[in-house]
Amino acid sequence: MSDALWRAWRRLSPVRLSRDEIVAWMGTPMGKRALKYSAVSLISIAVSQVVLFLTFGIARIGSAVECNVIATAVATIPSYNLNRRWAWGKSGTSHVWREVVPFWVIAFVGLAFSLVAVALADRVGKSLNLSHLSISLLVNAASLASYGLLWVGKFLVFNRFLFVDHHPQLELVGSGGAADATGAGPIDSGR
Repeated sequence: MSDALWRAWRRLSPVRLSRDEIVAWMGTPMGKRALKYSAVSLISIAVSQVVLFLTFGIARIGSAVECNVIATAVATIPSYNLNRRWAWGKSGTSHVWREVVPFWVIAFVGLAFSLVAVALADRVGKSLNLSHLSISLLVNAASLASYGLLWVGKFLVFNRFLFVDHHPQLELVGSGGAADATGAGPIDSGR
């Protein structure tokens, strides 16, 4: 990061960490997960934005709202798989009630928020007599902005509730006995 960009970030950001602290945090399990989640989000955004522009802007297969539903459904599939398997490192069969259903509920809560933004953008564009291309770009921007607002909240929910290891494996820690896989310390065996 250039010095000028770093100084601008320091002035505007409420986060008061040094570069070294940020780099160190990115090396932690939480930092690595946040970076992977960010990469998955960029992929999901790209899929969603392309599908929305193709279905609404070019093919005109439906209204902005209908095409936004299609775009969200298409983007949610790779988003789920990449978040679960790569960002959170989960393997094996997905648990329907603990992972799949909550993920889709969160996706469609985001969709509801996005639908309001997309419908408003479509209405504003039409009221201003903008070209279909301009309305399409406005609709894409509204969709992108609405999901951007929800991005941090989704990470917190995924990390805390959704892709949680419900059965941490035990590890032996020196002669002190077993500790849970989180490294939280020895587990009381009840003896």
